[in-house]
Amino acid sequence: MARNPAGQGAFDMGEPGIAPDAPLAARMRPRTLDEFAGQDEAVGPGSMLRGSVERGRLPSFILWGPPGCGKTTLARILARSVAAEFVALSAVSSGVADLRKVMADAQARRIAGKRTVLFVDEIHRFNKAQQDVILPYVEDGTVTLIGATTENPSFEVIAPLLSRARVVRLKQLGPEALAGIVKEALRDEARGLGAMGLSLDETARETLLEGANGDARAALTALEIAADVAYADGRRAITVGDIKQALQDRRPYYDRQSDYHYDTISAFIKSLRGSDPDGALYWLARMIESGEDPLFIVRRMVILASEDVGLADPQALQMAVACQQAVHFIGMPEGFYAMAECCLYLALAPKSNSTGAAYSHAVEDARRTGHLPVPMHLRNAVTGLMKEFGYGTGYRYAHDEPGHVARGMPYLPEELGRPQYYVPGEFGYEADAASRLRRLRADDANHPPDSDWHMKIEFLYSKATGRAAAAEEALRLALEATDPAIEVIYTEVDGSEDARDKKFLGSPSIRVNGVDVEYGDREPDEYQAGTRYYNTPEGWKPYPHARLIANTILELQAREAKK
Repeated sequence: MARNPAGQGAFDMGEPGIAPDAPLAARMRPRTLDEFAGQDEAVGPGSMLRGSVERGRLPSFILWGPPGCGKTTLARILARSVAAEFVALSAVSSGVADLRKVMADAQARRIAGKRTVLFVDEIHRFNKAQQDVILPYVEDGTVTLIGATTENPSFEVIAPLLSRARVVRLKQLGPEALAGIVKEALRDEARGLGAMGLSLDETARETLLEGANGDARAALTALEIAADVAYADGRRAITVGDIKQALQDRRPYYDRQSDYHYDTISAFIKSLRGSDPDGALYWLARMIESGEDPLFIVRRMVILASEDVGLADPQALQMAVACQQAVHFIGMPEGFYAMAECCLYLALAPKSNSTGAAYSHAVEDARRTGHLPVPMHLRNAVTGLMKEFGYGTGYRYAHDEPGHVARGMPYLPEELGRPQYYVPGEFGYEADAASRLRRLRADDANHPPDSDWHMKIEFLYSKATGRAAAAEEALRLALEATDPAIEVIYTEVDGSEDARDKKFLGSPSIRVNGVDVEYGDREPDEYQAGTRYYNTPEGWKPYPHARLIANTILELQAREAKK
């Protein structure tokens, strides 16, 4: 094909001849940056690439994007735009010897005054040694490297090469861009299907765009097949049936080692954690239909059952493990029943991350105090000599004690004191477990006294608003439902002179252990509404099972505001 006249665009450098029997996707490749659709951020006005080409320069860069977004086409356009020799290699079939030959030819061209653009398709498949071969020639300008990859370059391209090449992100083509490409293919008589006089109704077009999943190559390939079916049948209208036949069971792009793999499982886990059964089912179906390993999905559900559901519903872990066994036993496709059931159970289960939080705190002390010996009374005296040395002395067997609890028995090295790693959550089974834990600690003479967990709630009220008459009774009832380690104080202040500049919205403001707590109509800063806090040497932390108290205070404020 002859070069286009210069008046057709600053970047119109023409297109090498393409055989008339080439696939439609190859014939319809954009020839200029102006024809390159759907990637304005990468090559539109004001972009780095367009600015470089306007100045007659082309830096080395990596094109990162999904299949069918135009990586190869863009590389060809840019090479022609700066009148450079375009040399294409596939990382799948090329080795070090091929690279050395390309570099030798590029050096010869450079001496002759011509630039070389080396295009490496699927550059993520090059190993470190192959990438190292390219590095010095990119650095001294012998070649301008354009790599193309569907994988994250941060993980697949060596750091020295990345530092010498920009990463340009190409996005999946949107419906508008794809629609324009399809429309042009139907119109163009020289390169496209225009000579066939075919039409595509709105429903068929939407089916094609949806089935292509943002892949221009897939859209044009399916369009060409559907056009041949309609034309052979003596029709000039391409129907939905033709499009569906052309698309058949085209599944969305999904690679178990790619970002899509990790992004999709991330969306699935976040939906489960967020208690959204519909979102979780959608992402589960996406993975299953794309051919993801079902046991990989189930393993993540087992992890979530402990990490995010935890003791709020101990049955969740059993459900997840049973799901793994069922999927392993019956396989796919029927395994989706067990997977969907487990997915819904986990999404609807109450949530608690107290297990992970408790373990993290315990790990900190374990790493810091790993040198401390095991207390003698906790050691097992398996020989007479060990008994002589005091192993097991002072240990009390729990099942011989009232309630099967050896009250007062220390189970940690003395140097650690009595830390509280486990702070129970507020929902499901854990609420009952927390109540038992409070009783155990209350009966433990060696447990820190309640003063260590003391909370002073100070109601600050102005003369203008006065004390809420129902405040004391409502708070008393709330405290009786939890624990008595709370002191309630009412303090009258002059709102206009209050140093904290509190706004009294019809009920007292609150100060907890000397720190203001904002609530009601004001967005909390340090504190989350509905959560009580206690002061520790490590700072302020949420206090377990106190939401009832805080909610009572909030409800009281709202009730007083209505009066």
